[in-house]
Amino acid sequence: MRIALLSYSTRPRGGVVHTLALAEALAGLGQDVTVWTLGRGGDTGFFRPVDPAVRLRVVPFPDRPGEDVGGRVLRSIAALRAAFDPGGYDVVHAQDCISANAVDRCVRTVHHLDAFTTPELAACHERAVVTPFAHICVSAAVAAELAAGWGITATVIPNGVDAERFAGAPKSTRYGRYVLTVGGIEPRKGSLDLLEAYALLRAGLPGVRLVIAGGETLFDYRDYRARWERRAAELDADPLVLGPVGHDELPALVAGAAAFAFPSVKEGFGMAALEALAAGTPLVVRDLPVFREVFGPAARYGGDAPALAARLREALTVPDPARRAAGRALAARHTWTAAARAHLDFYRAL
Repeated sequence: MRIALLSYSTRPRGGVVHTLALAEALAGLGQDVTVWTLGRGGDTGFFRPVDPAVRLRVVPFPDRPGEDVGGRVLRSIAALRAAFDPGGYDVVHAQDCISANAVDRCVRTVHHLDAFTTPELAACHERAVVTPFAHICVSAAVAAELAAGWGITATVIPNGVDAERFAGAPKSTRYGRYVLTVGGIEPRKGSLDLLEAYALLRAGLPGVRLVIAGGETLFDYRDYRARWERRAAELDADPLVLGPVGHDELPALVAGAAAFAFPSVKEGFGMAALEALAAGTPLVVRDLPVFREVFGPAARYGGDAPALAARLREALTVPDPARRAAGRALAARHTWTAAARAHLDFYRAL
């Protein structure tokens, strides 16, 4: 089967990680797979090496100083649309709203649903939901949102995870004892709540650091980041913000954490959290239906900053080998090969 998977970036965001891993697994099952994406800021390849069995088409997309989010979204759609030729593919599968707007007919994976205020982005999001002729969601919780909001029935195919890569990672000792989160500083990631939770946690466990990795994004969160920095100064919290972390460095960083915090207010699945479970790192997440669905008893849950702080304190002070074993087993069951087989069944059913 000739399959085109489309993404919007070469950089390490959840949808991009998903696209590459799925492409490699499909190619491993003997399919002819091409990944199309935009090369932002002069990028000519992805953030990590990609199996040579997967063809790559990186469309040049240079930065424009001063361009706002709406303009960048419209230019992204136009650039990918101008470059992409659907001829020769049996399946065209878009992984985000930008790539879904760039093609006329496609399968769409809806990773999560947002409520955007930027007009161009809100319109992009809406078209990318209603225009595709078939839909996949990575969790039943998102599929239920899609059904309730748009009357669209989606097939649920959970994400995979490279469990062995994290399970066998050495533990980083560079930052002492630390709570880690991955995803940067932005509203959807619940960064302000995590900061408040960390301040409460540190009052009883002063030797624990907060380490924040990731943060590569298309959007402009400077105002939110400024609020976060002001609050960090008020709390005298002094978190360590690493920014994007190299692909080869991430497993050791995750494995070395005393706990992994994932307080997102909106997620479709939570791959980074599943990677933490694969590494045997205690996981604390926000109490959302999607996380209850995906992680079950393998995680600890908190609905607000005080509850998150309490669950983090438990994770750091109360050993729970049964929960740790459950987390590792859960991660091991979510393979990309299984996800790829489910995708092939879905494609054939079309």
